[in-house]
Amino acid sequence: MSVRSLWASLATLAMGAVAVLGMAQPASAAGDNYVALGDSYSSGVGAGSYTSESGDCKRSTKAYPQLWANANSPSSFRFVACSGATTSSVSSGQLGALSSSTTLVSVTAGGNDVGFADVMQACVLQSEATCVSRVNTAVSQMQSSLPGRLDSLYSGIRSRSPQAHVVVLGYPRFYKLSGSCIAGLTETERGAINNASNVLNGVLAKRAADAGFTFSSVADDFTGHELCSGDAWLHSVTIPITNSYHPKAVGQSNGYLPAFRSMA
Repeated sequence: MSVRSLWASLATLAMGAVAVLGMAQPASAAGDNYVALGDSYSSGVGAGSYTSESGDCKRSTKAYPQLWANANSPSSFRFVACSGATTSSVSSGQLGALSSSTTLVSVTAGGNDVGFADVMQACVLQSEATCVSRVNTAVSQMQSSLPGRLDSLYSGIRSRSPQAHVVVLGYPRFYKLSGSCIAGLTETERGAINNASNVLNGVLAKRAADAGFTFSSVADDFTGHELCSGDAWLHSVTIPITNSYHPKAVGQSNGYLPAFRSMA
């Protein structure tokens, strides 16, 4: 075979590989019918700029679902995530936005099922021992009752939207240990809370995988931007109190959005 024939053959093979790879790619974002489900981490509590129609659900124009939709112009977009949502309230109050034509779904759920807000309140207002005990109770719930609740939610999503690509997003670790904070919670409390976040993300990842969904951890995206890092993308205890321990607008745009975009 001549050198010219060899190069022609290689070029043909390369073009064939490109064609095969092209066929394997997901549909373009412009063709997606996207539904954003979940709790306050998806609705955008803490980011401000809440839409009037969302009321107490506090859906923000700066939340990652809206930012992704703005950038990708999907064929349709339903943003129904709501502050305070649990797996059961997502199932009962949000899944109506799904249909057989839905092609992309994002969801955060699970933190409220294990009493996230109560845990943080106990840690801020009560003793170290009470804080650690309350965190350990939450971890126990993550390992016992939460998996079944997630399975039920994920089954509901799949039954309504059997062809959808579903991205389950996790939660950030809240604290940089041995960081810049000189007051507030103790290192023991911060370490216990971070460990609980790791356990929760592990449960979410396992249940998502078993459901055939994609899990996207935001923990790495927030690394270096936790509380006590000096450049936090999360609110500490603040007014209004509902913003506490939620992502700021920069946490949505630089943390959650890339985590979702990489898996969408």
